[in-house]
Amino acid sequence: MTVQRTIDGIDSPEALKAALSAAQYLAGDGLATSAYLALALGKPLLLEGAPGVGKTEAAKALASALMREMIRLQCFEGIDAASAMYEWNYARQMLAIRQAGEGEEPDIYADRFLIERPMLKALRNGRHSLLLVDEIDRSDHEFEAFLLEYLSDFQISIPETGTVSALHRPIIVLTSNRTRDLHEALRRRCVYHWIDFPEPELEADIVMARAGSVARDTARAIVAAVNRMRQEPLAKPPGIAETIEWAEAATVLNSLGHGWPEAFRQSIGVALKDQDDLGFLEPRMAEMIG
Repeated sequence: MTVQRTIDGIDSPEALKAALSAAQYLAGDGLATSAYLALALGKPLLLEGAPGVGKTEAAKALASALMREMIRLQCFEGIDAASAMYEWNYARQMLAIRQAGEGEEPDIYADRFLIERPMLKALRNGRHSLLLVDEIDRSDHEFEAFLLEYLSDFQISIPETGTVSALHRPIIVLTSNRTRDLHEALRRRCVYHWIDFPEPELEADIVMARAGSVARDTARAIVAAVNRMRQEPLAKPPGIAETIEWAEAATVLNSLGHGWPEAFRQSIGVALKDQDDLGFLEPRMAEMIG
């Protein structure tokens, strides 16, 4: 295994944490260390955690911090190799066959007939790209099997033409909401990190970093309310993005003269986006808002 101590100018977990902070992502020491080790060891980074904790944002910030193009592969039930890796442009192949002269055999598997999907594009871009395989748990076990060769050898086997290997390994980040267990073979190929909701003070810092118009007291009040809501059995508890948006929305209403805590209550639909959740908390909304 080749170990690189410096990757794109990053030579330590502390340096990566600072670079992520400059990209407006406030990472904890654990995430910064795991991400740095994934870079140093040339291995994919697997981020697991509840929806809304910032897994996708972490990948975006990492791409920004390292000045790489982020190529996103959004997983879904039934995703296959044609959607994720490559497919042949059958219409152009048929046209080439029709236009070929008598006795001429066109090479219908030439590169110009190959349609790049995210995984092949990232492989060819190599050092200039970061591939985000988002919500891998939404796919099925068959798709995980497609990924294994890619994650271990950084290559794709194309039966018609051969194997495409990366001259320079792309950075790969996988995210999972843990709606199902991932195969052990996939986990073994990755550096793993669990992302939880941040501590209240850190989440308030995140709100301040992302929403410059929000006062510190407002950020702390919103974070406290969100943390109380997350303790309830909600269908869709608010994530960090909802915390930021709620703080911004309440600040807008307050500036229009609605006042506190009425501005919190009136903008609650920015944080809670499920009618059953709203109905469940409505009798205790004053308690939630504090």
